[in-house]
Amino acid sequence: MTVDVEPGVRQRVLDAGVELFAAQGYDATSVAQIVARAGVAKGGFYHHFASKDQLLYEVYGDLITRQLTQMDRIVARGDPAGETLRALIVDLVETTAARAREARVFGREVHRLDDERAEQCRLARRRYHDTVIRLIARAQATGEFEPVASAETITFTIFGMINELPVWYRPNGRKRPHQIGTELAEFVLAALEKSDDRP
Repeated sequence: MTVDVEPGVRQRVLDAGVELFAAQGYDATSVAQIVARAGVAKGGFYHHFASKDQLLYEVYGDLITRQLTQMDRIVARGDPAGETLRALIVDLVETTAARAREARVFGREVHRLDDERAEQCRLARRRYHDTVIRLIARAQATGEFEPVASAETITFTIFGMINELPVWYRPNGRKRPHQIGTELAEFVLAALEKSDDRP
């Protein structure tokens, strides 16, 4: 039997899940509560998500998939390392800020995922980390970036700052995501790029 699902149901279910997970936690939230909040039939939920666990995974999966796709586009342009790293940082900040509530909920509840989905998340994050590590390491090897620290340490510092963004970022705050991303990128590149003032 085919379930006739109206457009937008998947996003409504995701939004409802995030709202409830944020308000009362993953364990205290039932599928029945999610479909009631979303205003959809239970069949609509299961058309898109096999379980509540998969819904939690997709809260983050949608964001990391979008970020990885954009990462591939940015790297494929073949720009100089500084321009590439700047574009990656700005995009990460903008996309994370756009989904700050989702990222905050996922960070709090990620330990609820089963082993397989937790590993999928880890591998997705690792692909992004490894891409940035290679970018920085190559630029250091060619002299475009200064070897002020290892590529791994620099990458972990960048992601550590961005991973904290959902904790403090507010959409009505004084600085917009693009400005935050640009300032972070300039801060990192000021340490990495060669300067005539350096010995």
